[in-house]
Amino acid sequence: MLDSEFFRFESGALVPCHDQVSEIRLAAADSFLVESGAVRSLQQHLDRFANWVSVARPALSEVLPAYFESALALIPLEGRWFPRFELHLASPDGGPREDSLYLRLRTAPDQLGELILWTLDEPDPRLTPEIKGPDLSLCMQLRRKAQLHGADEAVLLDGSGAVVEGALSSLVWWRGDLLCAPDNTTSWLNSVTRNEVFAIAASMGIQTRLERAKPGDLVGLEIWALSSLQGIRSVSSWIGLGSPVGVEGSAAATAQTRLEQFQKRLRLYARMIR
Repeated sequence: MLDSEFFRFESGALVPCHDQVSEIRLAAADSFLVESGAVRSLQQHLDRFANWVSVARPALSEVLPAYFESALALIPLEGRWFPRFELHLASPDGGPREDSLYLRLRTAPDQLGELILWTLDEPDPRLTPEIKGPDLSLCMQLRRKAQLHGADEAVLLDGSGAVVEGALSSLVWWRGDLLCAPDNTTSWLNSVTRNEVFAIAASMGIQTRLERAKPGDLVGLEIWALSSLQGIRSVSSWIGLGSPVGVEGSAAATAQTRLEQFQKRLRLYARMIR
């Protein structure tokens, strides 16, 4: 099997294809990590993608059960994979001639450790932040822009300067023993991993809070970046913030223990895909 393979759903099954699809016509996408045939919170991913398809192209909702069944059957039970469900709209420029569902089967990149943040130097430019897909190419460009500044991820801010999320990740932070995240006054993507982390906190009796915060409000706090691919990554620094993030001394040891506890519990969400 190649590092990446592409399949189009037609006549009730996914078939290999070489379609030249455009990211501009990508209406919905959902990716998740599969390790040795196991994936975390699969149903949340299925439900999220189904909801986005119902918004973009309601007529395709009725074929989703067969599409999901075909897609899951194609994912190998050995190795690390990062498959992506995709809905591409019909295109007159060499893309699909009709709205089509695809599966992009990719090997997963390596697991990474701490990361560095950089604040995008303009308000969140996404047009549809609540749906993954239409702005995916833009978000990849924003992450590359962050890398040019020596960071790993770009932090997106709303028009008043409040933290929304990362270009390709969700952000949460700790105020002592209180787990916090951006509130609903900002347009953030419904994150499966954020849902998992908040569920873990609830199971441990940890209080949570949604709040509106600007980058300067997070100085000296423990910050996590969350994604389905990487799980939980601790933020080591924030370029341009002017002051350090993270905690020191005995608090650092406590933070590390807490991180490891959450990472372990996160792995317990994994179930076999079939």
